[in-house]
Amino acid sequence: MSKIDKSYAIIGTGAIGGFYGAKLQNIGLDVHFLLHNDYDHVRQNGLVVESPEGNIILPQVKAYKNAENMPKCDVVVVALKAINNAILHDILPFILKDDSILLLLQNGLGVEEELANFLATIDKKAKIIGGMCFVCSNKVGPGYIRHLDYSSITLGEYLPNYQSAGITEEMKQIAVNFEQTGIPIELCEDLLLARWKNLIWNIPYNGLSVVLNARTDEIMSSQDIRILAEELMWEVVEGAKAYQRIIPEAFVKKMLDHTEKMKPYRTSMKLDYDEKRPLEVEAILGTPLRKSQEAGVELPKISMLYRQLKFLDQQNRAEKSQQKA
Repeated sequence: MSKIDKSYAIIGTGAIGGFYGAKLQNIGLDVHFLLHNDYDHVRQNGLVVESPEGNIILPQVKAYKNAENMPKCDVVVVALKAINNAILHDILPFILKDDSILLLLQNGLGVEEELANFLATIDKKAKIIGGMCFVCSNKVGPGYIRHLDYSSITLGEYLPNYQSAGITEEMKQIAVNFEQTGIPIELCEDLLLARWKNLIWNIPYNGLSVVLNARTDEIMSSQDIRILAEELMWEVVEGAKAYQRIIPEAFVKKMLDHTEKMKPYRTSMKLDYDEKRPLEVEAILGTPLRKSQEAGVELPKISMLYRQLKFLDQQNRAEKSQQKA
C-alpha cells in the first residue's frame, strides 16, 4: 500500500513521541516536533533512536519551542503524560485544522473524553483517536531514545460516551503510515474495550514497579509477585465487565507471557518516580477505580495499590519542593 502523505505534529518528544515521531520522519513524512527542555539540543543535533530493530539517526528535524510557530498539521500526536494535559489548552488551537486527527498516545482511562470536552469549548471538530502503545522505550538523554522491545499500537476512534465507532477511514489512514515504519497496528472497533485492555498491563506493572522498586523481570521472577500481578489483572477484567466490556482469559495470559519474555524494563512510572516527577496515578489507577465503584464494583487490590502510590507520589513531591527551597 502506498504511503499516505499526512503531516504530523508530535506533542511530547520523549520516550513515546520521540520514538514514533522519528520512525515517521524516517520514512519521509513531514513531522514537526514540539519540545521544551531539549529544544536547543534537538534543534542543533536532531534525534537519535537506538533500537534492536535498527537505529535511526536524524541529524535534522523540524523542532519548535512554541506551538504558535508550528504549522497546522493533519495529525496531531499527543505523547505527553496525561498528568500534563492541561498545557494542551495553550497548544492545540495553534496546530489543529478543522479536519485534523488528534491521536492520543497516552495511558489511562477517560483521556479522550476530557480532550473532546475541551475541543468543544474552542469550536474545533477534530476526530479523536486513542492509541494504546505496547512498547518498551525510554528517553536516556536530550534527543536520545532507547527502544528496548515491542512497539505495537492499538487504535480506536472516540465517540461521545465511548460508543463503539467501528473501523473508521481515519484509523485506516494512520495505520498505513505507522505500518510503513514497521510498527504493528491493531484497529479496534471499541475504544473503551481497548482502554480497559491497556490497563491489564499498565495497572499491575507500573504500580508494582514503584511500590516494590522493581523492574518487570524482577516482578516476573518472584512467584508471589507474579501471582499478585495476575490478581490485579483479574480485577481490571472485573472493572471492564462492569461496563459490559469483556476481556478474555487468553488476553490476560498473553500479557503475562509478553512480560515474561520482555527485556528487563523500568516502567515509565518507575522512571518518573526515580526522577521525582509527578506520577500518572489518577489516569492509570484513580479513574478506573472510581468508574468501577460508580458501576457498583469494588477493586480492593487496585484500591490498595492506588493509595500506596498516592502516598509515595506525595512524598516525592514534598521532597522535590524541599530541594528547591
